[in-house]
Amino acid sequence: MTLSATFNAIKSSNVISWKSTGRLQQTLAGFIEKTGKTLHSGNVSMVRLCPEFAGKGRYFEFRSRLIPASIDFAKESPLCTTLFKDGVQIRTVEHLLSALEAKGVDNCKIEILNMVADDQDVEAEVPIFDGSASAWAEAIEQVGLKEALDCHGNNAEKVAPFLNQPIYVQREDSFVAAFPSQKVQISYGIDFPQVPAIGCQWFSTTPLEGTCYAMHIASSRTFCIYEEVFFFLSSCSLAPFNRGGAYVQCWIN
Repeated sequence: MTLSATFNAIKSSNVISWKSTGRLQQTLAGFIEKTGKTLHSGNVSMVRLCPEFAGKGRYFEFRSRLIPASIDFAKESPLCTTLFKDGVQIRTVEHLLSALEAKGVDNCKIEILNMVADDQDVEAEVPIFDGSASAWAEAIEQVGLKEALDCHGNNAEKVAPFLNQPIYVQREDSFVAAFPSQKVQISYGIDFPQVPAIGCQWFSTTPLEGTCYAMHIASSRTFCIYEEVFFFLSSCSLAPFNRGGAYVQCWIN
């Protein structure tokens, strides 16, 4: 079962309940526009983050087509997170969406444009910058947030899923376990015995409080092992991947 199918099964069950967080929905106080090279295609793209009405959520707009930033549209793809809908896909969205969620941007239109125009394009990619979410987190911090209002000028409560019972999902040697709690707390571990510089590491935090995200999470950068890079660069069947990668954007061990 795919991750999105698993999540849909959970949503349709009694495992979670949607409740008010006691907060009002927010959006950006202004516009953010950033241009940069993409990791996999190697092309240059421009992303514009726009304030949006309450209740609209976060979504991408590419060539007049809309793709909600939802796991419902997640497509399995190597070395990045990809959203796919109606024949159009947006790649490498993970750092941008991480920053929007952590900074409390509930509603946002994300316009994306390939700087090399092609009328046949059905794919876009978010710039990689330094391989982390720092550039997005800093830009959001600079422009600030405001209360999101709907098209009638009314504010709206922010709701979130609350777990009613523990859940556990495993794939090969990776797993996620979640337990009911009054607040979000995350413990994350990795184990790469073949890479001594990484090895086994654990990190625990309440990520959305204070400056914790900016200081400890946003700056976390992409990494891979040499064998993965060699495999993807030499495999014509999986190209194009990592055409725009550089040492400034990732750690290679």
